[in-house]
Amino acid sequence: MYKDLLNDEKYDFLKDIKVGYLTIAGSISYGTNIATSDIDLRGFYHEGIDSYLTIGNVKEEIENKDLDVVLYTLKKYVKLLVQCNPNTIETIGTKPEHILYIDEIGQMLRDNVNLFLSKKAYISFAGYAEAQLRRLENALARDSYPQPEKEKHIMKSIEAQLLNGEEEYKNFNKINEVKFDIRDSENEEYEKEIYISMDVKDMPLRDFLRINSGMSNMLRNYGKLNKRNHKKDEAHLNKHAMHLMRLYYMAFDILKNHEVVTYREKEHDFLMAVRNGEVSYEEIFRKQRELKKEVDKAYEESTLPENVDMKAVNNLLLKMYNR
Repeated sequence: MYKDLLNDEKYDFLKDIKVGYLTIAGSISYGTNIATSDIDLRGFYHEGIDSYLTIGNVKEEIENKDLDVVLYTLKKYVKLLVQCNPNTIETIGTKPEHILYIDEIGQMLRDNVNLFLSKKAYISFAGYAEAQLRRLENALARDSYPQPEKEKHIMKSIEAQLLNGEEEYKNFNKINEVKFDIRDSENEEYEKEIYISMDVKDMPLRDFLRINSGMSNMLRNYGKLNKRNHKKDEAHLNKHAMHLMRLYYMAFDILKNHEVVTYREKEHDFLMAVRNGEVSYEEIFRKQRELKKEVDKAYEESTLPENVDMKAVNNLLLKMYNR
């Protein structure tokens, strides 16, 4: 069905690129697509030898946003695989019928996928899943939760950002004795409110303002009530919930079975039921807790290395470049 896709003239720009690997990605590759789903294409291309033998800059990524096409250089693609980047490593585990083009180098990567599997999958996939969970919880909180509950979700989001070390919070450790607390508000507009106590010393003003800006944006997002297309929004929330489940399933497969299973045939019916809004949020959250426990256990018992063997990866990369 997809093999003739590149015959469409709109993809002619790819003829000027030395593509090494190109595969269907996104919902089609997961088996969770619907009639309106986009066709996403991902892979890598071979940068010219002049990229390494001259002082010119290497363009690490080629993107066509209109067609949802993203191609990385081989080296960048391998770097993302080493990091167990979810959006990248899932492209190396797609079904054969979803591969639009693959050369000898691309096949070498698929044949050596085991080199890129490590316990990092727990951080990348489960971390991504947690982000999806927060996004789902936050959206529900903004719309229907009582104001005190919203404050709890705002604080959970702040704590998560601090834990994950997001850019605007990278110097938060320079603030001494920082403490968040939810208590009765002194402002008549709120029932409960988050209070912060801290001792700031020798912190660059710009870093402090970045932190302040990040928190301000979060509060602003929570304040945007009843201003959206709820029918469209519901579909987006269901899609987030579906991806939340899928990420846990993929993390489990990597940690427990040492394999990348992009197409979710076994869980297809359940995932589609979630995407179609046929599963209650109560059941979704219950399932999320169940899957998280399974993934936590898989991580603890996994025989995968903590990190990939970089010597083996570099040897493979050298072999591919020599080819």
